[in-house]
Amino acid sequence: MKRIHLISLLALFPFASLFAQVYEPLAPDADTLELDDQRVNDLNSGKAVVEESTVMEMLDMVSSYGMTKDVYLDIDKKAWNKYGFKEDDVPAYDDSVYMQRIQALACETTIPLTFNGHVKSFIELYANRRRQQSSRMLGLSYVYFPMFEEYLSKYNLPLELKYLAMVESALNPIAGSKAGAKGLWQFMRGTGSEYGLKVTSLIDERYYPDKETDAACRYLKSLYVRYEDWFLVLAAYNSGPGTVNRAIIRAGGVKNYWAIWPYLPAETRGYVPAFIAVTYVMNYAPEHNLYPMNPGLLMHGTDTVLVRDRVAFDQINECIGVPMVDLEFFNPQFTKRVVPGSKESPYALRMPTKYTLRFTQLEDSIYSYVSKSEKAREIIEEKVEEVSDSFVHVVKKGESLGSVARKYHVTVAKIKKWNHLKRETLHVGQRLTIYRSGSPMAQVNNKTTKSSAKSAKNNSKATKSAAPKTHTVKKGETLSSISRKYGCTVNDLKKWNNLKGNSVKVGQKLKIKK
Repeated sequence: MKRIHLISLLALFPFASLFAQVYEPLAPDADTLELDDQRVNDLNSGKAVVEESTVMEMLDMVSSYGMTKDVYLDIDKKAWNKYGFKEDDVPAYDDSVYMQRIQALACETTIPLTFNGHVKSFIELYANRRRQQSSRMLGLSYVYFPMFEEYLSKYNLPLELKYLAMVESALNPIAGSKAGAKGLWQFMRGTGSEYGLKVTSLIDERYYPDKETDAACRYLKSLYVRYEDWFLVLAAYNSGPGTVNRAIIRAGGVKNYWAIWPYLPAETRGYVPAFIAVTYVMNYAPEHNLYPMNPGLLMHGTDTVLVRDRVAFDQINECIGVPMVDLEFFNPQFTKRVVPGSKESPYALRMPTKYTLRFTQLEDSIYSYVSKSEKAREIIEEKVEEVSDSFVHVVKKGESLGSVARKYHVTVAKIKKWNHLKRETLHVGQRLTIYRSGSPMAQVNNKTTKSSAKSAKNNSKATKSAAPKTHTVKKGETLSSISRKYGCTVNDLKKWNNLKGNSVKVGQKLKIKK
């Protein structure tokens, strides 16, 4: 990329008073701090702050995040490129220009935006070193910023806090940090739970853009009540109130972010500078020859439906044609691509608006629809049963050959023979072949080896096994797991028990006719 250096015409005007207002070098205060010269120089230069921040990790992560393919946002680069830059131009400016622009932004918010060496380092990161990722964030801002602004307005918070999500996750809704934070606003599990974000095996509401944004706004508001200083709020959001409180004590009790800066963790030292820098770059993107990468489908082209039964994404996709990429993009909270809805606790599912009416019209059919993948599995299972009456048992912790034999009403000797075992010791995860009839089908069907007495006995057992049975649903069981247990299909279970949906409840009685 070709790098060019520009000096704004505004730089011709006197900057003495402006410099005093905006440029805040970090220096020791005799009443609060005692820092050596090297440390002060490091603070002012921005040394190592960028490299110690998780911002780079999030920018790299958003590079691989797939954006939807449908085009709804027109991006005319010629219209955006009001300065006539060439495609590979990378503009750079004098500090005085950065200061003037940040001062202009500071006049429009209650957040005290400032400029120093750290902020400049992050401006260079976003505007020079990670240009492609910044373009992706610009595009994704069209998806998420309208929603962010709605919630920020609801809680009477500065709208500029929307840029905080860019620092946290680079607007990647499925971002996850090494520390375990998740989502656009990077909630840890404990803090998320405190603010009502549920996490189960099937759903993680930290990935739910609407709910996580609402939680982030409530958290930010509570932090401002405590500190009454937006930079301290941002620091506490990043590292926790306890960390900020300890830094304030070590700084002599001064409640000022730049004063406590040396006593904060490395990541938090770059947090506020990154926020100021990304706020600047997003507002002055054309001046840096940066343009939005098309995000595809926008939020305003979607709507939500209430899901009142358990349903998988592939059922919706195959039934009414909603693209899987759209279901995944707008509903990352359903981590297994399954919506665990029920009549008592329905879940909202976002999809392109053109599919919502069809979903409402065919709702019951969608719930009862058997997807291609499930059909394929059932066909395979049926074919296996035609060839053999065998199945595989996976050894669990504490099981022995004796306990497995008792469970399936066979002998230890037979299990050893079927699996070519010389010893009776088992290990967790070991797979054992078990025959339902107690022997391979070829031997069972060899009537010449059976006496009439044995035939009568077997016929009696067959008659008994053919009679309807009742299964009581246990915790964690599904129609699919129950069907595998009794060698039937999900459709068989639904037919025998007049079930419309695919969900079952603990304690529910099911008839088994096979």
